[in-house]
Amino acid sequence: QVQLVESGGGLVQAGASLRLSCAASGRFFPWYTMAWFRQTPGQEREFVALMTGIATTDYVDSVKGRFTISRDNAKNTVYLQMNGLKPEDTAVYYCAADLTRKSSTYYATYWGQGTQVTVSS
Repeated sequence: QVQLVESGGGLVQAGASLRLSCAASGRFFPWYTMAWFRQTPGQEREFVALMTGIATTDYVDSVKGRFTISRDNAKNTVYLQMNGLKPEDTAVYYCAADLTRKSSTYYATYWGQGTQVTVSS
């Protein structure tokens, strides 16, 4: 069982930066593909970024060049550095672990509780 706890969300103005953190329990963390998703009311959860155990990354097109995912295996923590935030980035951001991909969709085994990011214009 893996537990994920996110932190770092908040209310910022457009153009600002935030760094989200996700602390994971469990000794298998270094081998897990870790990811961030986001969700707005009435919408499906959207994949944002992932990093595999060998540091391969992938991003949704809308955040490329602005968001950076990283991980510290010694701390069992994954981060999402978000720069140049836009109002459309407003969402609840979820940390996820142990991803699989079917067709063009990512699925995760473990989820955090989410952290709210609000970007004002």
